[in-house]
Amino acid sequence: MASLNPLSSPLDLRKAKHLLRRATFSYTKEQLDTFVGMSASAAVNSLTTASVNTLSEPYDPLPTDSPDGFWTSSSELPNSFDGQGRKRSQVTAWWWHNAMQETTLKHKLSFFLHTSFTVGKDSGVGAATYFFDHINLLDFYAFGNLKTLAKKITLDNGMLDYLDNTQNNKNNPNENYAREYLELFTILKGEQIGSGNYTNYTEIDIQQAAKVFSGFKKRADRSDIDPDTNIPMGYININQHDTNDKTFSSAFGNQVISGKDTELEIYEELDTFVEMVFAQSETAKAYCRKLYRYFVKSEWNEEVETDIITPLADLLIANNFEILPVVTTLLSSEHFYDADDSDATDNIIGSIIKSPLQLLSEVCSMFELEYPDPSTNALYYYRNFFHSFIHNRYFPGSGMVFFNPDDVAGYPAYYQQPGFDRNWFSSNTIIGRYKLIESLIEGKNTISGGNIYAQLDTATFVKNKIADPSDPNLLVTQMADLLYPESIDTDRTNYFKSFLVDEGFPDYYWTGVWSNYINTNDDTTIRTRLNALIIAMVNAAEFQLM
Repeated sequence: MASLNPLSSPLDLRKAKHLLRRATFSYTKEQLDTFVGMSASAAVNSLTTASVNTLSEPYDPLPTDSPDGFWTSSSELPNSFDGQGRKRSQVTAWWWHNAMQETTLKHKLSFFLHTSFTVGKDSGVGAATYFFDHINLLDFYAFGNLKTLAKKITLDNGMLDYLDNTQNNKNNPNENYAREYLELFTILKGEQIGSGNYTNYTEIDIQQAAKVFSGFKKRADRSDIDPDTNIPMGYININQHDTNDKTFSSAFGNQVISGKDTELEIYEELDTFVEMVFAQSETAKAYCRKLYRYFVKSEWNEEVETDIITPLADLLIANNFEILPVVTTLLSSEHFYDADDSDATDNIIGSIIKSPLQLLSEVCSMFELEYPDPSTNALYYYRNFFHSFIHNRYFPGSGMVFFNPDDVAGYPAYYQQPGFDRNWFSSNTIIGRYKLIESLIEGKNTISGGNIYAQLDTATFVKNKIADPSDPNLLVTQMADLLYPESIDTDRTNYFKSFLVDEGFPDYYWTGVWSNYINTNDDTTIRTRLNALIIAMVNAAEFQLM
């Protein structure tokens, strides 16, 4: 029976790896060592401490003779700056660097909210500053309330532009945002039961929702500030709001929302609409299914639906849509650690293919990559390392346009059956994934050329993180224990060991090579072999899974 009971035994290495990979982007040996022996509940709770971002805002080091600098806090209109595409990528660089600085659920949940309330940063969100505000809003509610975010997102300047609601007027309705709000952001369709009629809502409900949203406009100069978040927001043009009553279908109990004609009352109208949508049990289930797919597994059976999804939805409702009680319950449960059954064919640990974002973050944090510090070397970080290499080459080459999915449905890995997370891995994306570790070890972009101004030091990593690097068998198995969800067998150990010890040579060949390095500090031979080993281990099938 699938169980949400807390895991009773302390975390061993296997379970600690599982939690860190699924719950964070920053994954280090030191954090693993800390988690081993802790209870699951204590470990998960330690990931929920509120924190302040290391970087408060992104920086544009271009043009080099007169940088735009901290343009997001400028009093100039956001669209008055040149290089908007570059600046939007710098916002993602700012977000990723902050995610790499701490081991926390915050950024994992922030990205989950991006998959749930999707905008495409380069496909309609507007100027980069509006995208910055949008990401700040997701960060603000990462440990917060889904229902409140579902209200706030409606007045987000980036969302207003992206789904055209800023063009939604009482005499010229635009239903785009209303449709996606129901279909993708909240309750979801359910099965179609007739023309324009789904299990959870009808076309009539979309039309009425569009009337609720009418007159909500983007504030180009960002002069309206949300008092709860301190983030710029849109505004209500009262003259463009449909003040008639809105009558919803039987899917919502034929509820009538009275039309309003003052700013305060129109906000109350929005509040009533959102409360109506969130009062439907399917809305809570929709979010819990998304959370399950994001944190646990892409597909599940009726037992999981009954014993995991439904109780989590009840918990979400009982907590008025606060996200943390649900997530901490799930990540602390026997089910999450695969400890609620003895069926080896449905393992949760190692069952998800890593996204390009997870792959990048895990490699950089585990191997402690020293990339340019954006606080002291903004040009090399934002332009060379992140924009030119990570954003423009690695992510597209590996199948992810960062914070810019192809459409409002989001990344196929999180919704498109039957592939789901298998969509990350294909003949079109494998080269981009494999070139990542090669580029970081060589210190240059091996996808298209150019210095990335960052280089992974394999010799120092092995020297500092592996207990006995002089024994090639221990070196390989300890590396595998850090990198892979499961331990490797003797055949795999021998395969990886061949990168250290040539076929036909005894193990003590490597022991002598390592001893020579320690005594002379000449790393020529060991570095070449360690580079080859780590490239092979990172690009192995085992590392693509989490």
